[in-house]
Amino acid sequence: IDGVLLRSSSPLPRARHTLLTLQRLLIPFILLTNGGGKHERDRCAELSSLLSVPISPSMFIQSHTPFADLANSTTKPLADKTILVTGGDGERCRQVALSYGFKNVVIPADIITACPSIWPFASPQNYESHARPLPLPISSPSSSSSPGSPPSRNKNLTIDAIFIFNDPRDWALDTQILLDVLLSDGGILGTTPSLPSPIQQQQQQQHHQTPLYFSNPDLLFASSHPSPRLGQGGFIASFLGVWDAITAGKRPLQYTTIGKPSQSTFEFAEKRLLEHRRELLLGSPERGAAQGEGKGGIRKIYMVGDNPESDIAGGNGYRSPWGSHWDTVLVRSGVYGGGEPAHRPSVVVDDVWDAVQWALEKEGWLDG
Repeated sequence: IDGVLLRSSSPLPRARHTLLTLQRLLIPFILLTNGGGKHERDRCAELSSLLSVPISPSMFIQSHTPFADLANSTTKPLADKTILVTGGDGERCRQVALSYGFKNVVIPADIITACPSIWPFASPQNYESHARPLPLPISSPSSSSSPGSPPSRNKNLTIDAIFIFNDPRDWALDTQILLDVLLSDGGILGTTPSLPSPIQQQQQQQHHQTPLYFSNPDLLFASSHPSPRLGQGGFIASFLGVWDAITAGKRPLQYTTIGKPSQSTFEFAEKRLLEHRRELLLGSPERGAAQGEGKGGIRKIYMVGDNPESDIAGGNGYRSPWGSHWDTVLVRSGVYGGGEPAHRPSVVVDDVWDAVQWALEKEGWLDG
């Protein structure tokens, strides 16, 4: 979205005209962004107002939207587990996680308010407005029921999974809390981190690490600033460097990254596009499915983006389970600054209007 339809909060020229043209021609499209930090419904209302084009959640995917599937997964549902959610402004990402079905959501503000010593350079009063009481206390030697007894998951705050929903606003605080959880005893916050030593290396292979999920690998994104700014990918790179330094490179970090260019996010997006197509053509996804509409998928999908590392790499590398073929279109209106892109698109054009015109011409909708 940023760099294709918007620059910060300002619509790019011809963006509105492009979307209205697609809607008038009943050509299904979705908006796939590595941005996030607020509920899809709220972001769609924002976009509809900025672009003066109706955008519904059924045609919109943020970087963290696929996390909703993990709440009620058929294999390892996390809805009733305690999760740590970081990133975004205030407690917006907590609210999003709760709307996805996660019932027990902790954010760094809760932790720093309850335990200021966890990061002594932060001012707890800056977080109090969006902090909530922790569901259980942080483990400490004085919290054990008997001296020398191991901490209990039932009596101490235990993080079962960590989700980076959006770009962290306080890298230092979030880095420290992530380290404390990932190096703890089974996610029990406050237990002594197990740092590597030659004697411990074999035991470390058995170390149970709390699952960690990132939602956006973009190193840079386009904003109102003249040059691209660091995104969540910058935080990931920073955290990996700290992790390797703390563990002396003896314990590879286990983590999952979704968002463009991951296969899982593009598969989620194509599924959403198929559902939106049925809704667009037949009134609802359920009615379309009942009548067999779209059973064979969509023959051709065009991925339009401004970032060669996420948009173009993702579209080029995606393997559709529905058998669709993807062409990639790189626009010059965002992150891409010219020269030979790291991932070669099908075509390079100036903006989103030129991208759609190129696709329509290729499909025979326009005279050459």
